[in-house]
Amino acid sequence: MILPTGGVKIVVATTPIDFRRGINGLVAIVASALAADPYCGDVFIFRPRRADRLRLIFWDGSGMVLATKWLEGRRFTWPAPGDGAMVLTREEFGLLLAGLDWTKARRPAVKRPVYIA
Repeated sequence: MILPTGGVKIVVATTPIDFRRGINGLVAIVASALAADPYCGDVFIFRPRRADRLRLIFWDGSGMVLATKWLEGRRFTWPAPGDGAMVLTREEFGLLLAGLDWTKARRPAVKRPVYIA
């Protein structure tokens, strides 16, 4: 599986969308509803009302990429429906794409330095 690297954010839109929308409609959702720049290189993930599919878009520098995945006989684990978006880590994104429960993944605790030189 190919995962984004560097400072790429992975943003999940928590509001279910109409999956008949094409790439232009999804770009419009990113710009208006999520108030984000769809051409910044971040990955934007969308869900339908049915939890067995996902769509993602991202700008790769030369064009917009649209990918769709659906699970046979299973459902993706999604955040509670609502307005707005949430950010996933690379690990959570990998688990989501694999169809696993990404909410069970632990985020590593960031330790503050004890001594400052």
